[in-house]
This record gives sequence, C-alpha cells and structure tokens, in this order.
Amino acid sequence: MNRFARAASVCAPALLLALTACGDHNTDTVQVGYRGVAMEQNYDRGDLKKKFAQVKLPATLPPAGASPPGPLPWKNVQVLNDISVSEFTRTMLAMSTWVAGTGNCAYCHNVADFAADTLNNGKPLYTKVVARRMLQMTRQINGQYSAHVKQTGVTCYTCHLGKPLPNGLWFYSSQNDYLRHYLDRDGARVVSHTVAPSKANRSSVKQTEWTHALMISQSRSLGVNCTYCHNTRQFASWTQAPPARVTAMHGILMVRDLNTNYLAPLQTVFPAVRLGSMGDAPKAQCVTCHNGNYRPLFGAKMVRDYPALWGRPEWDGKPFPSLTPVVDTTVKAPAAAKAVSGAAASSSGAGLP
Repeated sequence: MNRFARAASVCAPALLLALTACGDHNTDTVQVGYRGVAMEQNYDRGDLKKKFAQVKLPATLPPAGASPPGPLPWKNVQVLNDISVSEFTRTMLAMSTWVAGTGNCAYCHNVADFAADTLNNGKPLYTKVVARRMLQMTRQINGQYSAHVKQTGVTCYTCHLGKPLPNGLWFYSSQNDYLRHYLDRDGARVVSHTVAPSKANRSSVKQTEWTHALMISQSRSLGVNCTYCHNTRQFASWTQAPPARVTAMHGILMVRDLNTNYLAPLQTVFPAVRLGSMGDAPKAQCVTCHNGNYRPLFGAKMVRDYPALWGRPEWDGKPFPSLTPVVDTTVKAPAAAKAVSGAAASSSGAGLP
C-alpha cells in the first residue's frame, strides 16, 4: 500500500465522522421551488430558538364583553369612535403598554385634561397627535392590505415592541439613498434589454449597486436568502418566482403608502429632536415590522384580540370580510420554528425587481 492509499485509509473514517457531525439534523430545509433548481431556505434550529426567545408577547387583556358601540362619553375622540366604551378603554390600556412599555397614559395624554392635544403650558402634545395618526395607519394596514398581512394583521406592538421608537426607522442621508424606494423612488429593476442607454434602459453599475443594497436589506430584514422571493436562474421572471415574491410586492406598495400618506407628513408635528439631519420625519422599511423574522412576531395574531384595530371603512364589528380560511400561499414556516413556537405562532409590479 503506497503512502497515498495509507493516508486515504486513515483519513476516510475521520472525514466520515466529521461529515456526520456536521449533518443536517440541526437544520431544516424548506423547498420553495421545483426540484433540482436549488430554490430552498435553510433554517438553523438553534438560531431560530434564539430569535424566538427574543419575542416577548404582552399578555392579552380580558375581553371587553358584548356591548353596543358608542356614543363615547369623552371629547375629542377622532378615530376610535365606532367601538364600545369598554373596548375603547381596553384598547387604550393595551396601547400604553405596546408603545410606552409602562402602561403610562401620560406618554400620550395630558392627564389633567385627556381631551386636550396640548400640555398645560400650551405646547403641542405631539405624541397624542402622532398616535392618532398611527391608529388610522394601523386600520389602513389591516383593512386594505390583506394581500400582504393576510389574516394575521398588525398592532402597535408589531413595530414598537413596547418602546416609543420602532427599529429600522430611516431618514434621508443622501439624494441617492436606496431606502427612497420605500417612498418616492420608483423601480429597482436593472435587467437591460438593449445595449445603448435610453430612458427605457437606465441600468448602470451605480443602479445595480443601489438595487443590490435594497435587496440585501430586505433579505436581512426577514432573515432569509434570495430564493425566498426569487428564482436565481432568472431573477427578473415573475412566472418562475415563488408566491412569496407577490406578497413582498404588496408589502413594498404598502410601505410606500404608509410613508407617503402617514409618516412623512408628520414632519410638521414632530419636534426637531425626532427629525433626521435633513429635517425629514422618520419612515418605515421592511425591518420595522419584521425585525429579522420571515414573519413579524413569528406570525402571532395579536390583532384578533383587539377589534378596534381591525378598522375597515365599512365597520361592522367583524375582524375580516369572511370567516372562510384564506389559503396562505407564502413560504411555510419550517418545522423547527413550529416546534419552538409551540402553541404560539413601485408603483406597479413591472417596476419591481
């Protein structure tokens, strides 16, 4: 036996042992595309356990009980005026915990005059004005963007996680900030179909870098890789992409709506300390809700317990238009996440990547 054969005979058992130790018994692989195209997501069980352990859901307050809506005995109630007195009180208590983290009403209210939008010294109570607008925004999400949030929905806690400022808020940093895709910069596609540059072909190295940064930020926001939304053999193809790409598209359209119509206009309401270096209001992006998870709060359906936040224009006291289960076409949660969780749980598509 030559020395190469002897080395192979010695190394083979060690290599087999090493491969066995590095096996996939601690990893879940979820196939999201056709077999053989390498479209899959790999989830490390230990990593998922750590992430899930960081999700602390607040206790659900006892139901308010059956009682007819309004009229409310309080003044200056501009949003939650279509629910009962008991449900109103319950929602306010929950919100104080979701946002202030202490159940302190004084964070948003002048406790000497709860109806006032100003403090006793006459200064604007911006937290109350902002919270009112955020309630309208939450109802907009749950009522109009089921294509993205499905029947899971969102609450104040989804983004705030018990603190005044959500994660991932962004401000203008430069004219070419890639996060403007979530506000006023249309299109991220850089696939070129012609050689010569034109208005129809604005692809460039700079544009490619901008799009790459945008895609990487989305990937990190959800804790997934490219094949969660794309078929990497043809990134531009919608017909070859997983269903999650359509869900993501609706999410981008939703965030644009929120930033354009709810968050950016609050520039005149926020004090200077809450504005960016260029004077703009804080704005949202994917990580603001997802916080590194493929589903915010790993899919916990908190909003089902708070009907005041279901908010649709045709308020009828029911959470969703139909009780028929909606088929969820997004990528299913890996078995590891289910085991860990237990009982818990731009303008158009053509311009998107």
